[in-house]
Amino acid sequence: MADTTIPLEATATVPGTAATRRPGRSPATRRPRSRATAGSGRLAALLVSPTLLVLTIVVLYPTLMALDESLYGPKGLDPRTGFISNTEPFVGLKNYTDIFTQAGDRFWNAFWNTTFFTVVTVSLETVIGVAMALIMHKAFRGRGLVRASILVPWAIPTAISGLLWKWIFNADGIANVLLGHQVLWTADGFSAKVAVVIADVWKTAPFIGLLVLAGLQVVPKEVYEAARLDGASALQQFWRITLPLVKPALLVAVLFRCLDALRMFDLPYILIGAQKGSVETLSMLAQNEASNVRFGPASAYAVLLFLYVFLIALAFVRLLGADLVGGVGGARKSRPRTAREVTA
Repeated sequence: MADTTIPLEATATVPGTAATRRPGRSPATRRPRSRATAGSGRLAALLVSPTLLVLTIVVLYPTLMALDESLYGPKGLDPRTGFISNTEPFVGLKNYTDIFTQAGDRFWNAFWNTTFFTVVTVSLETVIGVAMALIMHKAFRGRGLVRASILVPWAIPTAISGLLWKWIFNADGIANVLLGHQVLWTADGFSAKVAVVIADVWKTAPFIGLLVLAGLQVVPKEVYEAARLDGASALQQFWRITLPLVKPALLVAVLFRCLDALRMFDLPYILIGAQKGSVETLSMLAQNEASNVRFGPASAYAVLLFLYVFLIALAFVRLLGADLVGGVGGARKSRPRTAREVTA
């Protein structure tokens, strides 16, 4: 029988062997974990722990308490004694089933109002905010005054802003004077929706403009100079240079505004009023239940609103997560465009 033993020297040239994969090292040899890596991991955990503690206290604990409270019903008559019970009865998921059955119309009305305000206001604020950023980025005399005046609405508290716009939209306010006829802005109807949209866009469009302006500050001027030399128009420069380079900052601003608009409460509550079906949001609905000492249903509304906001944020990050960090971590990284490609 032929000897099939492979000499030791031959293994160095056989593809796939350990000697060819890692020359000079034994296959059983493993690189030990460095102490520097373990130390940096402990340091990172130590630095992140205060943030995690604050998030636990501010977010996790109230969410768990609201979830627990949503499983209990309001106090009522005890069927065994005939007196008012001192404790809230455990009802399980009854508060959630009541939302989609008995209170279904009011819940879906508040849900669609919340979605409508989010989509419309964020869309308008994005367009106006980008325009504001482009204006504030231009070099001209009095630019500091223009920047300060644009940021004033964002600096005003929302409650004060709601009162200001309530005076503007009064029956004898300046809005009706400019229009030339009477519009019941603060009554229950579509005009109330328009009033809330106008006030919210005026209040928060500068926020998007500020973040986009921060993104514009890091765009090198040489890119625009090269594009102008190659014959790129102003529209081509904006569409193929400015917008792609400020896209991460713009997406972060849109995400923050979406999360804030989904929780809208104070502006329609002050500007239009409570229990107005045309502007009632999920936050207003939860507050109305809590003010009527129905803490169980109020907590159920709050939990559903939390899930809605969480799902929107999760979908936003999962779909556009790579763009939020400028393409890092994405499966495909695009190379920067040259000025000649801009004009193509």
